[in-house]
Amino acid sequence: MPMRPCWVEIRARSLEENYRLLMSLAAPCAELLAIVKADAYGHSLELCAPAAVRAGARWLGVTSVEEGVAARALCPEARVLVIGGVFPGQGRAVARHRLTAVAWENWQLDELEAGARAEGAQAGALPIHLEIDTGMSRQGVNPDGLGPVLARFAPGSPLRLEAVMTHLFAADEADGAVTGTQLVQMEEALGRVEAAGLYAEWLNVGSSAALLAGQAGAIAALADRHGMKTMMRPGLALYGLAPEYDPSFGPEEPACLTAARARLQPVLSWKTRVAGVRTVPAGAVVGYNGTFVVTEPMRLALVATGYADGLDRRLGNRFSLLVRGARAPLVGRVSMDQAVLDVTEIPGVAPGDEVVILGTQGTETITAFDHAQATETIPWEVFTRIGPRVRRVLV
Repeated sequence: MPMRPCWVEIRARSLEENYRLLMSLAAPCAELLAIVKADAYGHSLELCAPAAVRAGARWLGVTSVEEGVAARALCPEARVLVIGGVFPGQGRAVARHRLTAVAWENWQLDELEAGARAEGAQAGALPIHLEIDTGMSRQGVNPDGLGPVLARFAPGSPLRLEAVMTHLFAADEADGAVTGTQLVQMEEALGRVEAAGLYAEWLNVGSSAALLAGQAGAIAALADRHGMKTMMRPGLALYGLAPEYDPSFGPEEPACLTAARARLQPVLSWKTRVAGVRTVPAGAVVGYNGTFVVTEPMRLALVATGYADGLDRRLGNRFSLLVRGARAPLVGRVSMDQAVLDVTEIPGVAPGDEVVILGTQGTETITAFDHAQATETIPWEVFTRIGPRVRRVLV
């Protein structure tokens, strides 16, 4: 049966090229873990995880054990890291599906150890990435509280300390001051790990912002001082966008970030179609509560996309979509399933015409940054709020 015309196009080849570009920026300093959490940032785990593996990714990053199980089914040979930790009752699934968990609480280690033993795991069989809180106050054990956690990796335990990690929460700040402080704290934490007689193979630090800003070398140097290998975790850049650099912390963005931005390829385009066209007279109101009043005869195009699909309701009367290669303003409030465009100045618009919500048509482009600026949010949210009823189509 033909489907309602609201869909997302995913260019897997662009994702593969982005991964290869990021790998070239990381090499020879670091291995990359491809972040495919949150349904690959709304792009589709089913389409994007295999594409990353085809491009050479050996590691995939997901939020939850549920996502990890799905990623394992799609990519049987990949290493799958559950970044958001585990919850009660999930330990056995981690062991059964050969997942790797991030942990920082003793109760998480209890869960993982019990689950591993229940699955018959041998000593050291279940790899753990231990997260350190270096200032974000979100996930991670405080460095001063490392002792009891490190003691859990005792001989005979099925738990094995494979990596130590942290999250650089201000890598987009040009002066690098916060990141530098975090790396100093990480160095101190690694010293405590060594003092406990433990060895971790990987130092797992840095997302897209850190990689594109050229920080791989500094992170790798830290890893080298402790006999570790470096792992970085690109997310947004994998999908074709470079994080914006915060100019308040420096005069200009690094040249390496500017160069990478020009080479990254967008992976997602979001489209719909014109459902109908009508002419209305001056004085007509458009949409709920009449927030738009027509001042002269106007041609309006109804499109089959609304806020239930992820088109933010705040875009009404303040944003444009693309039809026939031109920008058509959204007029009136965005409804749950529909929106209205002013196509008065665009000749020939007719039912069935393709409308681009996010992407390129002709010489015009609308980006996730454009959506984010109009709604005072970030591109990550723009991507992930595209609703599950919007079909993801491989192109």
